[in-house]
Amino acid sequence: MTERKQTAPGFVVLRLVEGDSWQLLGEVQRRRGLPARAARSQAILDATDGAARPGDVYAAVLRSEWRVALDWRHPSA
Repeated sequence: MTERKQTAPGFVVLRLVEGDSWQLLGEVQRRRGLPARAARSQAILDATDGAARPGDVYAAVLRSEWRVALDWRHPSA
C-alpha cells in the first residue's frame, strides 16, 4: 500500500453546465469552525470568487471523497 501525503481538509467544487455536464472549478480549503453545510456553501463562494448566484447548481465534494472516487480499478486488474 502506498503512503499518501496528509493534506488539510478541503473541497473539490463543480458547477453544473448545459444539461448533465459538470465543470471543475477547482479545489479550496475547508474553512475551520463552520458546520458542514455552511462549509460547503463557503467553498462554493471561495471557488467562484463570490460570483455564485441563486439558482446555479454547484457541488462541493470533500477532497478525500473525491480521491476515493478516483480509486477505481477494472475488476480484471
